[in-house]
Amino acid sequence: QVQLVESGGGLVQPGGSLRLSCTGSGIIFSNIAVGWFRQSPGTERELVAGVTIGGVAAYEESAKGRFTISRDNTKNTVDLQMHSLKPEDTAVYYCKARLSDVDYWGQGTQVTVSS
Repeated sequence: QVQLVESGGGLVQPGGSLRLSCTGSGIIFSNIAVGWFRQSPGTERELVAGVTIGGVAAYEESAKGRFTISRDNTKNTVDLQMHSLKPEDTAVYYCKARLSDVDYWGQGTQVTVSS
């Protein structure tokens, strides 16, 4: 059974940093592409960052230069390091993995950027 679990969300002041982690079970992250998405109330879920099987990373425009996605194959995790956080980064953050044409999502972790 495939399961993704996100952790690391919380409340942070503008300009602060958070590190989100997505831990997979029943799935090997090193063999697939993994993405981090976010969704705030009233908006569509959007891709924030993704990493390919080969380790190539891509970022949504507003995340470039502030967020870094990385794999730890020994822990089977994909992390999202976020710096210089802004109030507009406030959202529920989800990780997603696709295996055999099936998308698997975690339950999400809330990130709130507020003073």
